Amino acid sequence: MYRVSREISFCYGHRLLNYEGKCRHLHGHNGRAVITLEASQLDAKGMLVDFGEIKRKVQLWIDDNLDHNMLLCKDDPILPILRAQGERVFVMETNPTAENIARLIYDHAREADLPVVEVLLWETENCHASYLGPDA
Repeated sequence: MYRVSREISFCYGHRLLNYEGKCRHLHGHNGRAVITLEASQLDAKGMLVDFGEIKRKVQLWIDDNLDHNMLLCKDDPILPILRAQGERVFVMETNPTAENIARLIYDHAREADLPVVEVLLWETENCHASYLGPDA
């Protein structure tokens, strides 16, 4: 089995609903996603996937949708206020935890036809969450 990974750094803000700790308040992170792809065979060039393809399909999506953006749950009561002020907001169906953001990136990579097997999301230099696909 072959594996390749690409790291993508981005900044984002969020807050967690139904949470008693400090993360219930709006705050930001310098995040780092590690996208890992896997396949049993290489292409004619001897590659699993060109790193540039991962950049085009995942990093550009992150840059356009998540980087320097506020990631909030669809139920967050602050959404109408931020939208009225013209602020950028990426609305998630779920609470924007590190686990759910990792899953969001995984799902996008899968939809982009990449053989993704895992996404790690480093929320801080000491804390990360990961999502492994259902086939793992």
